[in-house]
Amino acid sequence: MSIFDIFAKLEQEQKNKPAAQPIDWLVVGLGNPGKKYENNRHNTGFRVMDALCSKHSVRCDRSKFHALTGEAVLGGHRCLLMKPQTFMNASGDAVAEAADFYKIPPEHVLVIFDDISLPVGALRIRPKGSAGGQNGVKSIIAMMGSEQFPRIKVGVGAKPHPDYDLADWVLSNVTEEELPAMNDAVERAVLAVSELIANGVPAATQKYNGKQKQPDTHK
Repeated sequence: MSIFDIFAKLEQEQKNKPAAQPIDWLVVGLGNPGKKYENNRHNTGFRVMDALCSKHSVRCDRSKFHALTGEAVLGGHRCLLMKPQTFMNASGDAVAEAADFYKIPPEHVLVIFDDISLPVGALRIRPKGSAGGQNGVKSIIAMMGSEQFPRIKVGVGAKPHPDYDLADWVLSNVTEEELPAMNDAVERAVLAVSELIANGVPAATQKYNGKQKQPDTHK
């Protein structure tokens, strides 16, 4: 076979390759960039994203849309994984830019974040809703002009007493005693991502809301 035949064969193989599946979901974990914040309650979204990447053997380290990004096929869909690097209060800048670029509707923007109204280890999956005082979600709603995006809330526990400063609480670290419950919640949140994308919010809610651990049905 001549060199020309080889090139002709390679060109034909390239033409016959199926077109890449378009990105049709954003999966966003919220947090603050930097080593000093990585174990904070407020960085639970980042914690879930790191576990998600580890489970699916992908990296989320490409700088794009003011975020660290990666790609994975989850629930049969090609997803852009995002860890916004804007700091929590400006998370919407990153999310709205990516959603606009890929023409992703709010219903396909899955946001994962901490929730102080839930005990540590609990999950609450919802199809839409208000910010509930979470500034990253508030920013996303403002920048996208919609509350109609699904979310996975991971409980980080309420303030220990009413006078405790809220910012100090969410920027405090998860304790050693809380870590087993948090690790279990992170594991279930990872499974819930694929379930939600594949089968919808009701299916994910039925399997993973609350604190009970469920078997892994999505490899």
